[in-house]
Amino acid sequence: MIGVLVSGHGSNLQALLDAGLPVCAVASNRKDAHALVRARGAGVPTATFSLDCHADREERDLVMATWLEEHGVGLVVLGGYMHLLTKPFLDRFPGRIVNVHPSLLPAFPGMHAIEDALSENVRTTGVTIHLVDEGLDTGPILRQEQLPLEPRETLEERIHAVEHRLLPTVVREMMVAS
Repeated sequence: MIGVLVSGHGSNLQALLDAGLPVCAVASNRKDAHALVRARGAGVPTATFSLDCHADREERDLVMATWLEEHGVGLVVLGGYMHLLTKPFLDRFPGRIVNVHPSLLPAFPGMHAIEDALSENVRTTGVTIHLVDEGLDTGPILRQEQLPLEPRETLEERIHAVEHRLLPTVVREMMVAS
């Protein structure tokens, strides 16, 4: 069963749901994340784990990990989750946390990958699906797909289309392998 962590709109969550993958819990760091509306619409349990409700990130991550485990989560997918996870969370799901990132890692890690690729005027960029470790987009790469930077006006849309196709494929493969 899959747990998805979200911070925003939830288009990657929607891609997982549309692919018929067994999403059983969705957690967010933001109560106003539209992804929570998507999850509730699909009948998936949701919860918000705001930093201001916990002593620190480690406590928040432990509470969130426990909630996910209580819902039967075996694989965690970061679908636009904009916080680094702490060691206590990572230790609860070793080798079972997947992230989708809008660049060809190790190029352009972090929150502004598309803008960074555009400002560097690279010829190609793309999408990376990787396992999550304690670093910022440094975990082992599972799959990458390259895209030309041009036309610049459609880059973000093209990247999202690849994310929405590639993420469910890799997640399904991981579930079959486990």
